Amino acid sequence: MVSTNLVVPVVLWGPSAPTHCVSSVFLSDDQSTLVTGCYDGQICLWQVDPITMKMSPRCLLVGHSAPVLCLVRASILPDNNFLVSSSENGEMCTWDLIDGKCMESVKLPQVHTQIQSYHPANSEDVRLFCIGYYPEIIVMDPFSLEIIYQLSSKVKPDWISALHVLRPMKRKDDVVLAITTTGTVKVWTLIGNENKHAEPIYENESKEIRCLNAITMNCCAQNQRTVLIVCTKYWQIYDAGDFTVLCSVIAPTRERWQGGDFITSDRVILWTDEGKGYIYKLPANCIPDNKEFHAKSVVRDAPYLYYVLQQPGDKVLSCPPAMKLLRYQREESKVQHYLLRGDSEGYISVWTVPEVPLDNISILQAKQMPARVLKPTVCTSLVEAWSIMDPPPVGILDQLSRITDTPVKLTSSIYLPQQSRLVIGREDGTIVIVPATQTVMMQLLIGIKQNFSDWPSHQILYGHRGRVNCLLCPSLVHPRYEKSHLLSGGVDFAVCLWDLYSGSMLHRFCVHAGEITQLLVPPETCSNRILKCICSVASDHSVTLLSLQERKCVTLASRHLFPVISIKWRPLDDFLIVGCSDGSVYVWQMETGHLDRVLHGMLAEEVLLACDEQSADDTNGGHSGSAAATSEMGMANPAVHFFRGIKSRNMNAIRHATQRGIHQLQQLQGHNQGNFDFLMKHRSNPLVIQGLRTNPKDAESHILFFDIEGLIFELHSEEYAQMTPAALEALGVLLNNPKDKAVHLDASKKISDFFGKVKNKAGDMEKMLKDKDKHGLVQKFKEKTEQMEKKVQAKVESFQKVVETQEQPDDLRSKIASKMEVTHVMEVGQLLLSLLHSWGLDPHLDKVCESQLGLLRPIVPVSFGVLSKAGYMSLLLPTWQNNYQIPDNIPPTPSSSKKRDIPPELLRQEQLTAVFTSRLHWELSTTLTSNHILALVAMSNTLMSMSAASFLPDSEKSKKLQRLAQRTESTLSNEEEREELLAHHTSQIKQGWSLLSTHHCFLLPDKIEALEPRKFKRPQVEAMAKRWQHHCIEIREAAQQILLGELTRMGKKGRKQLVDSWAQYLPLYTHTEPIVQPQVLAAAQGSAGNGTNGHSIAGDNQEEDYEEEEEEIIRKPSSLSELKRKQTTAVILLGVIGAEFGQDISQDSPQRPTTERRKSSVAEGFGIANNLARLTSMALAHLLYAPPSQKLPKYTPLRRAAIDLLGRGFTVWEPYLDVSKVLLGLLEIACAGKSVPNLNYKLPLTPQADACRTARHALRLIATARPAAFITTMAREVARYNTMQQNAQSINQPLTQSVLFKAKAEILLCVEMLIDKMQAEIASLLVEVMDITLHCVDNNELKARGLAEVCPSICKFNQISHCAQSRRIAVGAHNGHLAIYELRQNKCQMIPAHTHPITSLAFSPDGKFLVSYSCSENRLSFWQTSTGMFGLGNSQTRCTKGYSTAPIPDVSRLNPMRLAKLVWINNRTVTLMLADGSETRFNV
Repeated sequence: MVSTNLVVPVVLWGPSAPTHCVSSVFLSDDQSTLVTGCYDGQICLWQVDPITMKMSPRCLLVGHSAPVLCLVRASILPDNNFLVSSSENGEMCTWDLIDGKCMESVKLPQVHTQIQSYHPANSEDVRLFCIGYYPEIIVMDPFSLEIIYQLSSKVKPDWISALHVLRPMKRKDDVVLAITTTGTVKVWTLIGNENKHAEPIYENESKEIRCLNAITMNCCAQNQRTVLIVCTKYWQIYDAGDFTVLCSVIAPTRERWQGGDFITSDRVILWTDEGKGYIYKLPANCIPDNKEFHAKSVVRDAPYLYYVLQQPGDKVLSCPPAMKLLRYQREESKVQHYLLRGDSEGYISVWTVPEVPLDNISILQAKQMPARVLKPTVCTSLVEAWSIMDPPPVGILDQLSRITDTPVKLTSSIYLPQQSRLVIGREDGTIVIVPATQTVMMQLLIGIKQNFSDWPSHQILYGHRGRVNCLLCPSLVHPRYEKSHLLSGGVDFAVCLWDLYSGSMLHRFCVHAGEITQLLVPPETCSNRILKCICSVASDHSVTLLSLQERKCVTLASRHLFPVISIKWRPLDDFLIVGCSDGSVYVWQMETGHLDRVLHGMLAEEVLLACDEQSADDTNGGHSGSAAATSEMGMANPAVHFFRGIKSRNMNAIRHATQRGIHQLQQLQGHNQGNFDFLMKHRSNPLVIQGLRTNPKDAESHILFFDIEGLIFELHSEEYAQMTPAALEALGVLLNNPKDKAVHLDASKKISDFFGKVKNKAGDMEKMLKDKDKHGLVQKFKEKTEQMEKKVQAKVESFQKVVETQEQPDDLRSKIASKMEVTHVMEVGQLLLSLLHSWGLDPHLDKVCESQLGLLRPIVPVSFGVLSKAGYMSLLLPTWQNNYQIPDNIPPTPSSSKKRDIPPELLRQEQLTAVFTSRLHWELSTTLTSNHILALVAMSNTLMSMSAASFLPDSEKSKKLQRLAQRTESTLSNEEEREELLAHHTSQIKQGWSLLSTHHCFLLPDKIEALEPRKFKRPQVEAMAKRWQHHCIEIREAAQQILLGELTRMGKKGRKQLVDSWAQYLPLYTHTEPIVQPQVLAAAQGSAGNGTNGHSIAGDNQEEDYEEEEEEIIRKPSSLSELKRKQTTAVILLGVIGAEFGQDISQDSPQRPTTERRKSSVAEGFGIANNLARLTSMALAHLLYAPPSQKLPKYTPLRRAAIDLLGRGFTVWEPYLDVSKVLLGLLEIACAGKSVPNLNYKLPLTPQADACRTARHALRLIATARPAAFITTMAREVARYNTMQQNAQSINQPLTQSVLFKAKAEILLCVEMLIDKMQAEIASLLVEVMDITLHCVDNNELKARGLAEVCPSICKFNQISHCAQSRRIAVGAHNGHLAIYELRQNKCQMIPAHTHPITSLAFSPDGKFLVSYSCSENRLSFWQTSTGMFGLGNSQTRCTKGYSTAPIPDVSRLNPMRLAKLVWINNRTVTLMLADGSETRFNV
C-alpha cells in the first residue's frame, strides 16, 4: 500500500552524523559521484569535484538490512547513471544515482562476494558476473536483476574465490577466467547465445595451481599475457598462457594482502588490510615485451617496492578498509590512476598514484633505497562534513538542547497519530512527550517565536537510569490494550509501564539481566492471558512475556546460548519460538513457561518457515499483520525495525480507523455502507514520524512521512462533517427520491455524525486528558493546561454545534464554517505546504501565502527524501551545502533585511535557504519535482474547494476582518455587511490557493529557467500518466493538470518525440486477443509481481521487431514486468496526447487520420506510427471490452484511464471504433453502481463506483462531442432491442439482462443533457431522440403524468406534441415527415407531410386534429386521424386542409427553436405565433 500512495518524506537529521563504517566503494565513470556502502546496510552518495576530487555527502540510500558487499555500475551508456548493490544476505538492488530511487530489488538465495560488471561482445549493455558462496558463476541483468545464465564446473566444482572477464585482442568472444577456493583455474569462452534453458555451460579448460583462497585475480589490460593473483599471505604473477608462476612476494609483517591490480604492464599496486598501498616494479621475467620473459627468476632482479601510500599517523582499524584502483583517461590522453579507500571510521581517502620514470626507479633499485611514502590528496568523512556545518543540522528536539550545553542524544521514539504527539526516549533516561507538528514547525519554519513562553508544551517522564532503548505503545498495534499505556525498555534492565496522560509510572518490571533491546506485541490469536501481555527481548539472550494486567512476568524464556535474532508465534499450539544467531531454535510453551524442545540445522529452519507460512495465512484471512511483521528478519539491526515500521504503519492506521464509529453506518443504504468500509480501509495517517537509526551507537534522526492521500481524506471528511443534508445531496451522496426524504435526513445525520467522529478522534484524547487533570495532576505536567483546556473546550463545543445544526440547519452553519477549526490535520497541511512551496520565485505570491493563506517560510534548507519500491528510500543529507557557492544575484531575504545584523553563518544559512526553496529544490531530481508539484497542486486544490481554509490563527483572522471593515468605513455591527466581508475574505483565500496551484502547475518551470537555464528537472510525464486515474480524486485531477501543462509546454516537436519514443511500447492488439496481455495493474499498483510464466512470448518478439526501426531507443525493457509497465504507460500517454492534442496536431503528426497523411507518413520517419491513432484506439477499446481475467481485473485504474480517454478523445478515435460497442460497454459500467456521487465528491470511492462515475463522465463527453453519432447509434440499438422484444421467445437470455434495459435511467440523463446543451444539433434528430426517450421512460408513468412531467426537457421543442386523450405523440422530423407514435399499440407511423423541415406542431385539445407548420415551405396543414369502428381496423391520418402562410424574414430564422409556436384557442381554431410577435389565426 505504501507504493501507490503519494508520500513525501522529510528528514530531521539532528546534530550528530550517522555512523558509516565503509564496506565497499565505487566511483562513477564521470568521476562526479562516489558511492560508499557500509556495514549497517546504508549507501552514501558523495558529490565529487572531478578535478580536485573534493567531496561532500549528498544523499543516503536506506534499504539493505545487511552489510553492502558489492557496488558496480549497471550501464555503460554515459547518461544512464545506475548502480547495482548487493548485500551479505542476498538482497540486490538497482539504484538511480541521480535521485536515489530504487528501480528494482530482489532477494536471492545466493550471496555474492564479488561482482564484475562487464559488457559482453554481443549484448547492448553490461551484464553482471557474480561469484560468491555457491559453486557457479551467475550472470545477471543489471536492470531486472534476473539471472540470465550460469557457468558451471565439470572438474572439481567448488566455490569460486576470484574471477576476471576479458575480451582477448583481435577476437570477438569473451573469456571468463576464474579460480576456485581450492586453487583450480578455469576458463570459459562465451559465444553469446547462452541462456538458462540450455544445457549447463561447462568450462573449456581447467588447471590446478598451488594457490588457495585467492582474493582477487586480474589480467594485465595492456598485453593480456600476465595475471596477478592475490592471496592473504602472498601475491603472484602468472603467465596467462600456461599458468606458471613467474614471481611471488610475501606480505609485510603484521599485514595481509587484500587485493591488487596492474598499473602498467611492468608495475603493480597492492593493498593490505591496514589500508596501505604498495607499488612494485616487476622483474624482467614478468614483462612480456622483455626478452627475459618467462626466464628463471634472478636474485638481483626481484620485484622492487618503490612507493608506499599510507595515511599519516595510521590508527588501528577495526576491520579491513574497502580499497580500489581507478583508472581515468584525462582529455590530454594521459592516463591517471587513483587509489580509493574507505575505512571503518568512515574516512574516505584518495591517493593520486605517482608516475615515476623507469630510469629513476632503476637508480633507486641499484642503490637499494627504501620506498618513499605518499600521503592522500583528499581525506574526508561524514562526521567531518557534519562538523563543518554551522549551525549544525536541525534535530527534532533542538528546543530542549538549548537549555543544556551539550545536546542529549535521542535514542528511541514513537509517534502517536491520534494525539499527534511524539514520545522520545533519550540517552540520559528521560522520556520527553511533545506535540509533534508544532515541534517540527519550530525546527523548520519561521514564525513560531523563539522565546520560551510560546513553546509547545512538553512533558518529561523520569524513571530510567541510562539510555532508553525502545518504546512501545501497545494500543497502536492492537485496540485490546489500554489507550493510555506506554512501555519503555532501557539500559538499566528495566521495562517501565507509564500512564501517558498523567505522566506517572504505573509499574517497573525488572526481570531481565541485560539491556532491553526490543518490545513486541503478541498476535491476536493467542490465549486470553497472553493477549494482556507484551513481549520483551534483552541482551542477556532472554525473552519474557510481561502481563500488563497482572503487573507481573508470565513467562521468562532465558537460557538461550546465543543472541536472539527472531521471534515467531504459534498461538494455536501455545508456542513461542525463538531463533538465535547460531541457527538454533528454542520452542517454549507460553502459558507454563516450559522449554518444549531445542532444534538445530535443517529442522530449525523448517520450523521457522512453517511459522512464517502460518502467519501469512492469518494476514490473508484479514487478521492483523503484526505476527508476520515481527517475524520478518533479524532483531539485532535497528535498520530492520525501521523498515518493519514503515511497512506496518499503514496496517495500524487502517485498523484504528476501522474500529472508529463504523457500526453507526450499518443502517445506511448498502451502497454507502460499502463505500464507507472502503474509505476506512484506505485511510492512512496524514503524518507518520519514524525514528531512523541504523547503528545501535547512533542517535536517532527522524523522518516525517506526509501521506498526501491521507491528508486530503482527513481534510475532506472535516469539510463534509459540516455540510447540510442538502449540500451533501448536491454532491450526489444520497438518493433523491422524494419518498426517501425521511430516511434520508436520518441517513445524512448519520453521515455527519460519522464524519464528526472521524474528526474528533483527537478531541476524545484531549477530553480524557482534561478529565484526569481535574485530580490535581496538573503540577506534574510541565505544560500550560489552561491552553489545552481552552482548545479542548473549543473543540468539544464546535463538535456539539455541528451536531445541533444537523437538526436546525442554516442558522449557525455559516458562522461555524467561517471559523473552520485549525485542527491537527490543518497543522500537518500547513507544515507540508510551507516546506514544499517554492518561496522566492514570485514575491507577490509569497506575500499572499504568508498574509492570507498562513504559510510560513522555512529557516533551513529542507532534507527531502524519495520513497520507492519495497520501502527503500533515499534521503538528502544536509551536508551538500558545505561546498555550495551562493550565487551573487540572490535577492535579500525578507527576514534579514529588517532585523539587526546577524552573524555571518546564520546569514549564509538564510541565503542558502532562499536559493534552496527557489531553485535547488527543483533541480535535485525529476522524481522529487514530480512528487512535490503533484502534492502542492493536489493540496492547493483541496484547500481551495473547502470553505475559507486558511492556516492563519483565529486572532489574526479577526484582526484581518477589522482591518477590512475600517477600509470600508463601516462598523461590524451590521450582520449583512459582516457577511459580505466574510464572503470577500473567503473569495480572497480561494484566489490565493488557486494562485498557488497555477504557479506550481504551469509557471514554475519558466521562472526557474529564467534564473538558471537548463537546470530545472521537469516533472516526469510517466509518473503523471500512471496517476491519470488515481483513486484519490484530488491527486487524479492534479496529475491530469500537470501532465497536460507539461505536454502543452513541450510544443509540437517535443510531443512528436515523446510519441515516437513511446509508440514502440504500444501493445498491439489483434481483433480478438491481445498479443501481450498487459498486466496493467502492475504499474498502477506498483506491485509488478514477476508474473512472467504463461505469457505468450510471441508478442514480445513482435515488439522487438518494431523496436529495431526506432532510431533512439532509451533502453530496452529488460524484463517482462517492465515491458508491461511500459505498455501501460504508453497506452495512457499516447491516449492523452491523442485525445488532447490529436485534433490540432498538424500534417506532421501521426494522429491525423486523413488519407494523404498516410501516404506521406513513411517519408516523415513515422515508419511504425502512421496508424498510431488506430493502434491507440484499439488498445483503449480493448481495455474497455476485455473480460475480467487474472491479469486484468474488472476495475483497475488502467481501465478507468482507458474509459476516460475514450471519452476525452472520442473525435480522434471515432473512425477506428465500433461506436455502438463502445457506448454499450460504457453504459454497462455506468449502470453498475446504484447511486454514485458525482465528480465533485472528493473522498475515494470503491473501484467499482469509481469506474461507474468515470464511465458516466465519458458518456457525457462522447455525447457532447458527437451528438449525432450518439443519438443515431443509440436509436439503432433501441430499434434492435425492440425487434428482439417482439420475438422474445426465440432468445435464450431474458431481455431484462440486456444493457439497454438496465441503463435506461443513464441513457435518459444523457439525452436530457444533450437537449439542454445542444438544442440545434438535436433538433434535426428529433425522431431518433423520441425513440430513445420512449424506450427509457416507464409507460405507466407516461400514461399517468404525461410527457411534459415525465420528461420536461424534450417538451421544449415545438416540433413535439403529446395528446393524453388519444395517447399519441407526434414528432416533426427534419425531412418534413410526421412521425406519429401510438402508445397503445407501441407502433409508429411516418407520414410525408412537408417538403421542408417541420417548425412546429400541436394536437387540438380534444385530440381530433393535429396542426403542423413548416416555415421554410411557408405552409400550415391540418391532419385528422380516422380510426375504424370502435377503434378496430387501421387508423389513417390524412390532410384535411392546408394554408399557405406569409414568408418569415430571414433574420428570425437564426434561432430555430423560437421560430414559431402553434397554440389552439378552442377545438377548431389555432393561432400561429411568430418570433417577431405577430399572430395569425387559422380555422379547421
